[in-house]
Parts: sequence; structure tokens; C-alpha cells
Amino acid sequence: MMTRTLRRCALGATLLLAACSAGGSPDALSGFGPEPKLPPPSHSLIPQVGIAKPVGWSGSEAPRAPEGFVVTRFAGALAHPRWLLVLPNGDVLVAESSSEKKGKPSFRDRAANLLMGRAGAIESTSPNRITLLRDADGDGVAEVQTPFAENIRRPFGMTLVGENLYVAQDDGIVRLPYRTGDMKATGPAERIFDLPAGRNHHWTKNVFASPDGKTLYATVGSNSNIGENGMAEEEGRAAIWAIDPVARTGRVFASGLRNPTGLDFEPVTGALWTAVNERDELGPDLVPDYMTSVRDGGFYGWPYSYYGANVDQRVQPQKPDLVAKALKPDYALGAHTASLGLAFYKASAFPEAYRGGVFIGQHGSWNRKPYNGYRVVFIPFREGKPSGTPQVFLDGFLTQTGEAHGRPVGVAVDRTGALLVADDGGKAIWRVAPKRP
Repeated sequence: MMTRTLRRCALGATLLLAACSAGGSPDALSGFGPEPKLPPPSHSLIPQVGIAKPVGWSGSEAPRAPEGFVVTRFAGALAHPRWLLVLPNGDVLVAESSSEKKGKPSFRDRAANLLMGRAGAIESTSPNRITLLRDADGDGVAEVQTPFAENIRRPFGMTLVGENLYVAQDDGIVRLPYRTGDMKATGPAERIFDLPAGRNHHWTKNVFASPDGKTLYATVGSNSNIGENGMAEEEGRAAIWAIDPVARTGRVFASGLRNPTGLDFEPVTGALWTAVNERDELGPDLVPDYMTSVRDGGFYGWPYSYYGANVDQRVQPQKPDLVAKALKPDYALGAHTASLGLAFYKASAFPEAYRGGVFIGQHGSWNRKPYNGYRVVFIPFREGKPSGTPQVFLDGFLTQTGEAHGRPVGVAVDRTGALLVADDGGKAIWRVAPKRP
């Protein structure tokens, strides 16, 4: 039997070999667009590893926005701020949650624990809290920061329908009472709908209400990279669910989406869009994450194919019938960028070029060199479709020596039209607004 010391040595050697793998394209926007260039898959026994050591922000340090915008720290001293919800009165809810170390993990899980620990993305216990932020004087800084709800099981997505606040925790949807101006939930969390959990390889789940409030759309990521734990564990996963919160019933709305996270409705067509993390271990420039409009009943390939009908030969047995109907995503967002946040700009404070376009929070790679992501990008839209050159809108999350000040996750537009960015690595919420004359 392998001793603990030998196991540690083997794990260290594995990570060292992985770190020495060939790098990917240095182009910051490589692999973006509706027709991304997909290189041949690169198979290796050990995936590439590239971890940006977290160092946080000090003093007046802040991310960088384009000329004409100002960045302020809306709130700080948070514990893994992940997702944001702007309430009708301008208050902001922040979901604080983190990955947790797995009990009795496999060799692969131990490697993942070590890597995520180095990236500052894993804790012994998640914060399990929703915090309320209030900027009462309108100066762009929240002077009130108070717990709104605690002991929520790894909260992530949040959506408000009337006086019902729905929260996606790691195993389902719960409901909390909310009236405009409330600073604390006035009742306990009521369970509305169970979502697949178990191993919970991808535990973050989002929830977003339809415009009429009758349907909740909930995201559930896969339980693996490419189904290596068996497809029985993937039942109901890699999918977006449609849930009736009154009847407490639900169905799979779209499937084959490895890890869908961000959700929003495009303002011209009214179509539902999502941001999706794609699979790993096919090389540093494959497979690109993407955003796409979501069709009811649509299948998007995972695990059998990627970006349409590009077959992943590692997955056996294959299912040609499913591959044949796999929908091609609308727009690629670069390989291993960990694109999570998605918010269409429906306000008017930003210049005309931004209106109707979409902001994407890219959490950043852990398995690529050079690093990819660690920024917020903007993609313009025209007539309901991506149109124009993508833009790095908010960066500076990486130091010149490759360490991480922070890692952006959720994005939201506040009541004034400014952009809010949840930075879980930097323990902050950033606010980006046009400079005043």
C-alpha cells in the first residue's frame, strides 16, 4: 500500500509535470467569436496546470476600466462574494459561498483540492451567507453591509418575484420573504424544488425568473469533466431546468450544457441566454467556453461532442443520434476562461455602444499557460445577436508577475446604470461608472 509520503510525492510530481506542458495562444481574445478556430485536440496523460497565487488588493489598488470610466470599491471584507442581485430600491444582495474540501477524496479530488487551495477557491466550510449592501447617500460606496440571511447551503443565484426571494443553493431552490427595504429576511428559507446534488462536482447553481415571474430557470452543472463517473450520475445535470414555483414542479428545459451559470434575457428578442464552461484536458486552446441563446428542448453536445458536432473521442460509447442534433453555440468566449457572470446592459448611463450588449465575468483559468480570463469582457449586440469586436472591459486582476489580486464572478447593473462585479478572490464588489463631467 502506498504510504502517505509516497502519495504526496506522487501528487507533487504529477502537478510538476502538468505545469511543464506546452502553453496556449498569448492572444487575450483568442478563441472568441461566432466561428472560433478550433485546433486539433491535444491528448495528454496529465492536464496542464497554471495556478495564479492569490495576493489580494492593497491600499488604493483596483481593477482597470476603459478611458471614461471610474472604478470604485463598492464593498469589501466579504467572504467569497459570488453572485449579485440588485433589488428594486437599489440595495444589493451578495451571495457568499465557496467550494469545500471533499471527504475521503480520490487521487483526482486530492489534486483538485490542492490546486483550488492554491488559488484561494476552497475552504473547510463555506460562508453560507447572503449579505445586504446599501448605498444610501449615492456616492458609489455601500456604507451599510449587514447579513440578510445565514445558514443557506452554499447560496449562489438569486431572483426576486414580487415579495418572494428565490435562492439557488447547492442542492435546490429555496424561498425567502422579502419586502422592499427589508434589511434582513423576516422568515426561514422554505424549500421549493430539489435539484441534482450528490457528488456535486459543479455545485454552483443559478436561478433566474422569467419576465412574468411564472417560471424559474435554474442551472445545474455536470458531475464530471466528460462523464467519467458514469452517466447515471449525470441524470438531470449539465442542464437548465424550468420550474413552476407555485406547483413546485420542473423539467429539463435544455441539456448538453456542461456547466451553465450566468442567465439573462436578451432585451431585443427576449431570448434566454447563458454562459457555459466547457470541458478540460484537450489542450490549452480547446474547448472554448461560450455564451448562447437557449432553445426549449435544445441539446448542446456534452459530453459526446463540443461546439456543435465536434466529437469527443474520449467519451465511449458514443451516441451519434445525439451528436447529430447538437446545437452549435452562438459565441465562443475563449478556452478555460471560466466564464460565469452574464448580464445584458439594459440601462442608459453608459455610452451608446454598450447598450444592449453583454458583460461576461471570466473567473480565470487554473489549467492553462498563459493564464486566460481573470477579467470582465464586453460583447456588443445588434438586433439581438453578437455583432462587433469583443472588448476587455475590466482587467488588472493579475499582477505583472502572474499573481491574482482577485477573480471576477457575477456581474450586475445597478439602479443607476453602473456595472457591479463580484470579486471572490479579492473579497470585494467593484463598481464601474462613467466619469462625471
